[in-house]
Amino acid sequence: MTRSLHISYIQEMEYGEAWDKQKQLVRAIDEQQQGEHLLLLQHPPTYTIGSQRHPEHLLLGPEQLREQGIALFEIDRGGDITYHGPGQLVGYPLLYLEGGKGLDLHGYLRNLEQVIINYLGSCGIEGSRKPEYTGVWVGDEKICAIGVKFNKCRQRKGFVTSHGFALNVKAGIGREGFRGIIPCGIQEYGVTSLEDVTGRSYDVEETAREIVPYFTELFGYTGEL
Repeated sequence: MTRSLHISYIQEMEYGEAWDKQKQLVRAIDEQQQGEHLLLLQHPPTYTIGSQRHPEHLLLGPEQLREQGIALFEIDRGGDITYHGPGQLVGYPLLYLEGGKGLDLHGYLRNLEQVIINYLGSCGIEGSRKPEYTGVWVGDEKICAIGVKFNKCRQRKGFVTSHGFALNVKAGIGREGFRGIIPCGIQEYGVTSLEDVTGRSYDVEETAREIVPYFTELFGYTGEL
């Protein structure tokens, strides 16, 4: 049986505000006061450091961050450091995963990757995985970073997901936003975007709208943007 998913797009939201909203929704979904959500949005320039905690992968000091107007957050998702900024579509699925024998947290990550791979295929792009890394790649360049948190429910058996994926859409985001870090701690590979790969122009909100059917079909929801 398919479940209904509330889907929204926000042109820009400060990272701290979005993080607080995720935590509020996680509690509400656990308590069955809210339905499941997919938040799609863009952030102003922001670096986030995940639970692996490798501050040495941030190449800028506090003064440089202030000069460049880049916020910094140490957060509770898995993974290392990454960049969020205008021209990147960020997706935060807040989904209830029922506990029990069928619970597959690893499979959830693979499904997120598959949503992006399927969407890229519709754009004529061959997306792929690298076995040693989470995310989606085009050749040896990462086009989509993925990092999640599984929040153990207090009111029922299972988990509510938070954080999610960051798909690079606009050209140049890899050269500008990512050059102040070692993205995800990976030095040997680069970063790319939809526009860099195809040479075509993409609108971030339209990209969000186009991705939604791939997400709802693979995860078994109904809902539209």
